[in-house]
Amino acid sequence: MFFAGFEGIWRTLVIGLCAYVALVGVLRITGKRTLSKMNAFDLVVTVALGSTLATVLLSQDVALAEGVTAFLLLAGAQFAVTWTSLRSDRVRRWVKAEPRALLRNGCLLPDALKAERVTPDEIDAAIRGAGYGNSADIALVMLETDGSMSVIAQKNN
Repeated sequence: MFFAGFEGIWRTLVIGLCAYVALVGVLRITGKRTLSKMNAFDLVVTVALGSTLATVLLSQDVALAEGVTAFLLLAGAQFAVTWTSLRSDRVRRWVKAEPRALLRNGCLLPDALKAERVTPDEIDAAIRGAGYGNSADIALVMLETDGSMSVIAQKNN
């Protein structure tokens, strides 16, 4: 079906605008944490918010109030988990990965590479991206909790 009438288009425009304003409001209330560099938990919440927005926009079976409630539920759950993880090491370890060294003093750490599913080529790319020519110049490459790699040069450079 290409065109089912203007009623669906008008509904999508009105509900879409209202849902968008509501989502932006929820994100502003919940703070910068919701939009920060993502660990796995943050990514899940972000994808769920996007899926909820799409459902509210395109499904006539979901009312705007239900969609806004879902936004608030997801943002509230993220806030609760984040708040709890700040106060509990056990929850923090469950929710967030720990940074992991992948290269130390110019030498790759094969067990860490295998466990984190990172190739030596990816390490080399991170080193080049940090402005260094080869791994001999590097003291440490860390895989951070958000999936990025930090490169720390040897002190003599």
